[in-house]
Amino acid sequence: MTMRKGAYTDKVFVLGVDGLDPRYSKKRLREGKMPNLQKFIDAGSCRDDLVLLGGHPTVTPPMWSTLACGCNSNVHGITAFNRQGSELDKTMPNFDSRNCKAEPMWNVLAENGIKTCVFHWPGNAWPPTSDSENLFVCDGSTPGGLGMGAASISSEFMVVADVKMETVTFAPSATADLDRACVVKPDDNAQNVNLADGLRATKERENLIMGYHEGMGAACINDVMSMALSPVKEPSKWEYDVPEDAKEFTMLLSDGRVRRPALILKNDQGVYDKVALYKSKKEAEPFVVLEKGVITGQVYDTVVTPDGIHKDANFDMKAINIAEDGTHVEIYVSNGVDMHADYIFKPSNLFYELAENVGYVPASSAFGNHDPRIVTDCMLDVWNLQCDWQADAIHYMIEKKGVQAIFSHMHNIDMQEHRFIRFMSEGDKGYQEKYGAKEVEMYQKFMNDVYDQTDRYLGRFLHLIDEGWTIIITSDHAQVCPPHVPPLIGDMGVNVRVMEELGYTFLQKDENGNELKHIDWTKTTAVAVRECNIYLNMKGRDKHTLPDGTVLDGIVDPKDQYELEEQIMTDLYGYKDKKTGHRVIALALRNKDAVHLGYGGPDCGDICYWIAEGYNVDHADGLSTTYGDCETSLSPIFVAAGPGIKKGYKTDRIIRQIDVTPTIAALMNVRFPAQCEGAPVYQIFDQEF
Repeated sequence: MTMRKGAYTDKVFVLGVDGLDPRYSKKRLREGKMPNLQKFIDAGSCRDDLVLLGGHPTVTPPMWSTLACGCNSNVHGITAFNRQGSELDKTMPNFDSRNCKAEPMWNVLAENGIKTCVFHWPGNAWPPTSDSENLFVCDGSTPGGLGMGAASISSEFMVVADVKMETVTFAPSATADLDRACVVKPDDNAQNVNLADGLRATKERENLIMGYHEGMGAACINDVMSMALSPVKEPSKWEYDVPEDAKEFTMLLSDGRVRRPALILKNDQGVYDKVALYKSKKEAEPFVVLEKGVITGQVYDTVVTPDGIHKDANFDMKAINIAEDGTHVEIYVSNGVDMHADYIFKPSNLFYELAENVGYVPASSAFGNHDPRIVTDCMLDVWNLQCDWQADAIHYMIEKKGVQAIFSHMHNIDMQEHRFIRFMSEGDKGYQEKYGAKEVEMYQKFMNDVYDQTDRYLGRFLHLIDEGWTIIITSDHAQVCPPHVPPLIGDMGVNVRVMEELGYTFLQKDENGNELKHIDWTKTTAVAVRECNIYLNMKGRDKHTLPDGTVLDGIVDPKDQYELEEQIMTDLYGYKDKKTGHRVIALALRNKDAVHLGYGGPDCGDICYWIAEGYNVDHADGLSTTYGDCETSLSPIFVAAGPGIKKGYKTDRIIRQIDVTPTIAALMNVRFPAQCEGAPVYQIFDQEF
């Protein structure tokens, strides 16, 4: 083998997919599925198990930051989905690059004269931290699809029109059964965008998790849905002739603040199968025609905010059901995405350039639940459009902007799996009779659909290998299907119940002895908060402001810290699942000892802990080596192919998440980022390093 002295490649593409599981991918590959992923594997190098040894915690912002900077979370400082607020029971979202203490790889490349595009990389990409004219940044301010957080100005909902309905009304968080409705609760900050940097304006919040349905993802179980309801009737007061036999209803947008007349239309066979939407009855032409069973993207209309501001928005819409006789209609309407969201692009005019040439930033969805019509007819289709748009936009950046380095993130797997992955092994028996399906098989089909979708997305970029691109397929973490109900600890907020049972966290009570949703800091010695962290309530360090303005000091004397930590860890290890009798904590360490796992430090708690295998929510709370049912795991994935990479090669090396960035640096022959801790995966290079 010859020795390489310069760059191995002059074009590199990190093809990131949030939640992509190597273990489940192997299952699909054995079944003859995911042919595009197989082509990447055959053309390049990876471990036989496809595993990338992940860092901690196994959640989005810390791990995408690790992939970008080549260092663990205790170095870059993004140590959880949320960051700690000013007091122990308060947290804030952790997607601001200004909280990252490490240099990202894209800054190095851009400042070395390489045109670089960062495409929706959540954790440490927005706002940009380099002024280089070679750096293009497209969002990254939240998880989900591009623009799902900062640019989303209205929520998903369902329209139901029926001849039996009497009035037009908007029902927030309704359950009109659809036959049964599902839903997304409106974002309290849906209009609150900080236009200066594109980040959703954030504030500290007290997020106490007291029950299973209040935690991460668990809120997705009992979905309810906002619904716009309307009677179907004969057309009246239109200024133009309507099609023969058309039926009329009213579509509401913006929680009922926008009204659009609609017509249900017959086809040539006399069957009602289309809905035409109009801005008003004065318009001769509809602004969109929806065909039954076909999702339509790039639907432009108006969102009116609660304070009366009108905003242009891009929607996806789908008529998922139209009765053949025109008496009943069900239409899915996506979240509305701001059509002037240049505030999440650098340079800002790139937003409009992509809008003109590719389309406006499309919707994302977290809408699915147990109803297969919602999961597959709405959520999956929305993500199909999102995947197609992002692939088109990336190709535009390559072909028209001349970028030579791409860091891309797609969130379709993680966002959709949160809705159903926990039911894949046992199913939800409450829906078996209604839908006449074996629940386990239904949820496994949902999973397979998402992986098929992902393989199609990956396949959009296969041709780039022949065009001189070195491509790295990777993920931040995966997700597990847990066989047991998770304990009420290890979630993103302040976890009450396990710590309450162990005698460390206490809730306030009213005069009748009923518990209140507030911590009693006069008794509480420790709280579990932000996935893997436990903080002691320390004197002189921790202050607590009560609603009346009173400020309380912590109650744990610093001289007692060591013994209290020891007792908490002992109790955690002794805590057993009430059904199985097994421990639910895999590992508990003092802050200083968590460095062995790339965790701990000033941005973590006094104790760091991880939930035992089998008792996880689905991700965020477990060791990266955790397995779940149905061949799921928490490990991220790694496959590399293209110039500089051996073809059809399997390495025995343990590839770590911190190794991705230095591998890119070595391939492109540039310096490592300043805080990089990893090493190039030189064993997969086609020439000696």
